[in-house]
Amino acid sequence: MSTRISRDDLAARIAADIPEGSYVNLGIGAPTLVANFLPAGQEIILHTENGLLGMGEAPAAGLVDPDLINAGKQPVTALHGAAYFHHADSFAMMRGGHLDVCVLGAFQVAQNGDLANWSTGAPGAIPAIGGAMDLAIGAKNVYVMTDLLTRDGVSKLVERCTYPLTGAACVTRVYTDHAIFDVTERGFAVREAFGDNTTASLAALTGLDLTEPRPTETEPEHR
Repeated sequence: MSTRISRDDLAARIAADIPEGSYVNLGIGAPTLVANFLPAGQEIILHTENGLLGMGEAPAAGLVDPDLINAGKQPVTALHGAAYFHHADSFAMMRGGHLDVCVLGAFQVAQNGDLANWSTGAPGAIPAIGGAMDLAIGAKNVYVMTDLLTRDGVSKLVERCTYPLTGAACVTRVYTDHAIFDVTERGFAVREAFGDNTTASLAALTGLDLTEPRPTETEPEHR
């Protein structure tokens, strides 16, 4: 049995966890896939920081509107009733606590919920600040979508971030190709393990003391 799931399957898993009626921002890269798997018939309003509320999934081939893009410059669609607005207004939405969920990528997530996703600090590396810092502190729930391990086999879940922080103690839940982890007062709790992964095998991969969620930690608080 495989120990990993595909990015599409992970995006579908994240989409299933987003409550109906939520205002959601999907970060650049893999998180944009979540838009393609939102449950049909549910109203989930997607926001992009370049000034669109009511974003739809990627357009079909041959139906691309060059004026409709997300923050990663990828073509998107606009749903009926969508609104366009100034970049500054979009950031006011993000910073003002008006988003229920954001989904971001990560270089590292610490067990206290610290997030590092804009720079590795390596000499010559091009930092990618974007709106991640505003989302990390402004969204009510911060979901991270990432591979559990780097290409070198190093865990992205860490005791303490060694890369420059995007936000402190801001992450609610981490969705990886191996398992889903909740950020709790006790550190990372394994909410769901994929394939033949177990809490023990995941602890060996990450080098962390992992637990399982308590009944009172079954779902993050959606305010």
